[in-house]
Amino acid sequence: MSKPSLRGLQAFEAIGRCGSVSAAAADLDVSPGAISQLVRNLEQCLGLTLLERRGRRVELSAWGRLYYREVAKGFQQLSHAANVLTRARNESGVVLSALSSVASRWISRKIFDWQSLCPDSNVRILGQEQEPRLGAEEVDFRITYGRRSHVHEHVAHLFTDWVVPACSPALISSRVPQCPQDILTFPLLNVEWEADYKASPQWKDWAKLISADGHQTFSGLSFTLSSSAIDAAANGRGFVLAQLSMVQEEVAAGTLIVPFDIRMRLPESYYLAWDRTALEKPFGLRFHKWLLGVARQQDAVSSPNANPA
Repeated sequence: MSKPSLRGLQAFEAIGRCGSVSAAAADLDVSPGAISQLVRNLEQCLGLTLLERRGRRVELSAWGRLYYREVAKGFQQLSHAANVLTRARNESGVVLSALSSVASRWISRKIFDWQSLCPDSNVRILGQEQEPRLGAEEVDFRITYGRRSHVHEHVAHLFTDWVVPACSPALISSRVPQCPQDILTFPLLNVEWEADYKASPQWKDWAKLISADGHQTFSGLSFTLSSSAIDAAANGRGFVLAQLSMVQEEVAAGTLIVPFDIRMRLPESYYLAWDRTALEKPFGLRFHKWLLGVARQQDAVSSPNANPA
């Protein structure tokens, strides 16, 4: 039996992984005919039938399934080796992925404190909604929310945030609300997250909290990103139920104000996930502990017992 070619093995592995010749061809960016020819050559080399035609479909034969299990292990090891090299090239750096609004309005503001503590460290922050595959992608830590944390192996609770009605001072300069119910007469900005999150507090929920009519319809612009709704509020477009973690600097600077500090708790918490090997990086373990410490401070600030800051 002659030695199988690497290209033939690659084509066969792609069929087993992707489920069809056409999908394998798309994955490897070659024609389906090229995939079929490579596998035929591999079958001739082995003296075995690896693929069987079932009507218009092609499936792995019994020999093919057995062979694929072993071949897949080799390609997985090759992929792991590439990841090891990638991590080695970025050995001193830490890559943090976070939900877009959290990246822009929370951690990107806190990270300067970390740089003061560890000026020799190199941190890269990625704002992304999709959960990264820790250990497979070049990401060490991930800040995520609620049930999405379940996809990760190593996870710790960060903090639970609260929302509060906030607006630009310009919005109420000519008509200052005299009671919480008055806020509902101003333009209202809504935050509506994607369907796989539990719904964030809405204006109808806040209306019930202050004993206003929670059954009325509260119209207005809706944003899928909390940061976009907060930006609109800062530009005087309306009131927003803003997360305390994301408006601390604006409230402290006076670009956003909270006429009535009546807070509502988010239905779920933020979590930190990490790849085990990230803790072995030069600054990995210390960065992990720092994030948890900053989150504990945020928990205290966002709770109803604290004043907005």
